[in-house]
Amino acid sequence: MIVSDIDIKIQRSKRKTLSIFIERDGTVSARVPENLTDEEVQVILKAKEYHIHKNLAEWTQLNERSVLREYVNGQSFLYLGRNYRLKLVDDEIEGLQFSRGRFLLGKNEVKNAKEHFISFYKQKLKEKLPKIIRQYQAQLNVQPNDIKIMELQNRWASCTKKGNVNFHWKCAMAPMDVLQYVVVHELAHLIHPNHTTAFWNEVDKILPRYEEQVNWLKQNGVGMDL
Repeated sequence: MIVSDIDIKIQRSKRKTLSIFIERDGTVSARVPENLTDEEVQVILKAKEYHIHKNLAEWTQLNERSVLREYVNGQSFLYLGRNYRLKLVDDEIEGLQFSRGRFLLGKNEVKNAKEHFISFYKQKLKEKLPKIIRQYQAQLNVQPNDIKIMELQNRWASCTKKGNVNFHWKCAMAPMDVLQYVVVHELAHLIHPNHTTAFWNEVDKILPRYEEQVNWLKQNGVGMDL
């Protein structure tokens, strides 16, 4: 749907209110109640025109902080909220290693560097997520059906209708408190599927300062990339 020269992707569901999102790639989407007609949706989006343009301007400003990383000596890469430098070594080592505050990669494996980094982040999440999930699922009294670490395009994590919770491998780049927030956010969706007031109240009960983590992701999410 085109509104004020902006292409907005419409997603209908049984939700009660209309919400607008600027995705991580800069596209605009709207989650709308399925009982609204296209004409009604158009009127509502038109009324929110200023809000949409304002958020797009903020997205553009934040994305000026994006980092173009190269797999060369001294390049920094995020891990748990901190930057660590890459060192290319002559030795033949298995995949990407993390030792004494540095990433180590064999010079003969530079061509496969991105795949090695993704494997590293996935493995670290596999190690760290179970403990965090056990802690918060007990507090929320929920039980996810399955946990997966995968490529999620423009989302940090997702919760499916079947109760599966998926995490983007890039979450391993975030600080531990932000990772905890992402976990609580998705587990809370097992109780409240949509971002209603009740949903945010559920998150607030567990993490009263969750807005700090939301803001960290907003400010630094664009740099969580390879």
